[in-house]
Amino acid sequence: MDSAALTARAGARTEELPGSELTHPFGPEVDVYKVRGKVFALIMDVRGEEMVTVKAHPRDVLALTEAYPEITPGYHMSKKHWVSVRAGVGVSPELVDDLVAESYLLVVEKLPRAERPVDPAAFAVRR
Repeated sequence: MDSAALTARAGARTEELPGSELTHPFGPEVDVYKVRGKVFALIMDVRGEEMVTVKAHPRDVLALTEAYPEITPGYHMSKKHWVSVRAGVGVSPELVDDLVAESYLLVVEKLPRAERPVDPAAFAVRR
């Protein structure tokens, strides 16, 4: 998957998620996706290289960074809870979809029940 395909796929997946909102708090060059005001994905260009940064469970951060050279601890984010994904042969469209959806669900499940746009348990089964 090349850089353009990576960011297009991630952007398209975020827009499918209920309650997802595109914001630009750091300027027009960084797409920040939020659900109920909480960040779950960032799409940006860093020194000419496009990347997607998403939230991940701490146990998954280690597994992902060991399994994929294109995935590193989150750029300018908590290295324990975030990963950054760069384009490469090991990154499939399905992996991007899964990483974005998982990030979204990690944020949604921390929201008060009344604010959740979906039930995380039911949404995870449907996707």
